[in-house]
Amino acid sequence: MRIGLIGTGRIGTFHAEVLSRHPAVDSLLVADADPERAAVAATRTGASAVPVDAMFTGGGRDLPDALVICSATAAHASLIARAARAGLPVFCEKPIALDLPGTLGALAEVEAAGSVLQLGFMRRFDTGYGEARAAVREGRLGRLHTVRAVTSDPAPPPADYLPLSGGLYRDCLVHDFDILRWVTGREVSEVYATGSDAGPSMFRAAGDVDTAAALLTLDDGTLAAATATRCNGAGYDVRMELAGELDQIAVGLDDRTPLTSAEPEGPGAPAKPWPGFLERFAPAYEAELDAFLRVARGELANPCDGREALHALRIAEACEISRRERRPVAMEEIPGG
Repeated sequence: MRIGLIGTGRIGTFHAEVLSRHPAVDSLLVADADPERAAVAATRTGASAVPVDAMFTGGGRDLPDALVICSATAAHASLIARAARAGLPVFCEKPIALDLPGTLGALAEVEAAGSVLQLGFMRRFDTGYGEARAAVREGRLGRLHTVRAVTSDPAPPPADYLPLSGGLYRDCLVHDFDILRWVTGREVSEVYATGSDAGPSMFRAAGDVDTAAALLTLDDGTLAAATATRCNGAGYDVRMELAGELDQIAVGLDDRTPLTSAEPEGPGAPAKPWPGFLERFAPAYEAELDAFLRVARGELANPCDGREALHALRIAEACEISRRERRPVAMEEIPGG
């Protein structure tokens, strides 16, 4: 397969490295708004650097068979639309857009073209989350009554990233909202959210929060609590706990979880805590790209289409309204359902 990749920042270069060694990929084209950065990534991965427009017009060479979008978030929707019109299957890092109109517009382009769009919610390809989904669906936990989700980054992102991120709910907790739906098979009916900007001043300057919490009521009455922070000095911590009437399990609890027991006989601090998302979810990132190549070849049903991203974004939107207006928000209030 001939694969195109747009966006050669940290995650884009990581994806390019994965694709460059995949047995189904014969050639890899990379592009970036910064041609020099694309050239560096091409040298690093053995790819060919091309202008962004060449992904859609050929530019003197064949079009790619499929496209991977890892560009700045603001460009996602327009690139998805261009790819749809060119008939290219697309894998895109979340989100489609930072707002509902942009997301719905891009989805309309994909649906009108009848093309493929797979979104990058990599936790769906993590072994632990997959086992949790199976445990819930097979009834091993009994009636599920409580879910607790945690996403904690070890250090804040650069200050100039915050105004472009969409905020902590859309940029970070959106992963928890997606995986909550995927694992439980239920929809969120109501949210109540709050946040704190008591940390570094750059969050206040960006109108964002550095720490947030959301209480979500699922459509069967199950309660879920999701928390996130940008300031977890112990390390990168992503977990989910699921409690039912028969059993209780945890995802993301291993010898690298940055958590120390206060009990005298409990486990101490990990010798090598997870430093970030690329290390923690490397196998999941590889698995989702492998799945995309199979989807593009018509061998696999799309495991995470654009509508899945829309559902997660709608929950994030409800949380933002709840935080701002200090009230519960029913999902019926959010357009796009």
